[in-house]
Amino acid sequence: MTTSTARILLASGNPKKVRELDALLAPLGICLARPEDVGGLPEVIEDQPDFKGNAAKKAISAAQATQSWALADDSGLEVDFLGGAPGVHSARYAGTHGDDEANNRKLLESLEGVPDSQRGARFVCALALARPDGSLALEIQGTCRGTILKEPRGNQDFGYDPLFEFAEPGHEATGKSFAELVPAQKSHVSHRGRALAQLTGRLKDILASDA
Repeated sequence: MTTSTARILLASGNPKKVRELDALLAPLGICLARPEDVGGLPEVIEDQPDFKGNAAKKAISAAQATQSWALADDSGLEVDFLGGAPGVHSARYAGTHGDDEANNRKLLESLEGVPDSQRGARFVCALALARPDGSLALEIQGTCRGTILKEPRGNQDFGYDPLFEFAEPGHEATGKSFAELVPAQKSHVSHRGRALAQLTGRLKDILASDA
């Protein structure tokens, strides 16, 4: 098996996340399968205390159910002032899974009156790649630092992106919200882009060694 013919199942039903990952993997010749392509996947309860644990649990479950290579991610926002919240609960921070508007509203309410100097945050993306037998082949984590804005800016992306201003010095994207960046710009500095850069740097050798 080589990266030119590799087929990996993405254990995610989030269409926005699938689209972002697909765009990053396609240039590498990776054929990305979706859950619907294999008749669906068993439900996985994301009850682990960190992103790494949830990503591994999802990847292992998908691989065992389909006997195929499976890639899973778990990602979210950690805000310093909130002690790392919303963390693993990022997608359901306001109660309903995937309600971006409600999650952003709750985040702003939680930081009401907090000065800019105390609004530091980071995005985290944990990736787990499982072999067809369910064993883990690779675990990776990517992060990026920023601050939480007091009102949303931009309309390019999803989740907390309109409220997250990238704040690492030395990058063209510094000072812009993730929602103000086109996908190609975001992938260079985002937590998921950084995690995938590590993945793609090792993917060829991993697949070749298991051929």
